[in-house]
Amino acid sequence: MAIDEDRSFKPINMALLTISDTRTAEDDSSGDILAGRIEGAGHRLVARKIARDDAEAIVRLLEQWIDDPAVDAVVTTGGTGLTGRDVTPEALERVKEKDIPGFGELFRWLSHGTIGTSTVQSRACAVVARGTYIFALPGSNGAVKDGWDGILAEQLDSRNRPCNFVELMPRLRER
Repeated sequence: MAIDEDRSFKPINMALLTISDTRTAEDDSSGDILAGRIEGAGHRLVARKIARDDAEAIVRLLEQWIDDPAVDAVVTTGGTGLTGRDVTPEALERVKEKDIPGFGELFRWLSHGTIGTSTVQSRACAVVARGTYIFALPGSNGAVKDGWDGILAEQLDSRNRPCNFVELMPRLRER
């Protein structure tokens, strides 16, 4: 990461969604890891929820956050695998305006260093929906660490050079 110390850090407002049929607030370790990293980086965690692996429920919650001017970005964890209940990418498909294909590509490249070829089973992805970033990470603790530490920590830091997601935010709704 190339941090330009002449630039000021701009915290953003983030929502966190854990997608799981089994996790609760008491045992949501991947959500806890992300929450700690979001706040530790200086951003504001403005909402946090757990939703079942149900595309309709996920879409409804994402729509609420997308339409909330207090939410700049959403990070999800879980539901990105290949099983029948894994529907996070399908939910993002229903709300998106633009894909961010490099996010999933880079995630799988980074993840390969941790879990080898098993990374091909991940459908980590990211989109822009009405001016809001949505990043979908797998549900494992290692995956959220790879996604945050290897991509989001840098791209959500307004000081990162040569470019970052934060500096694009004012222009995401341009037509």
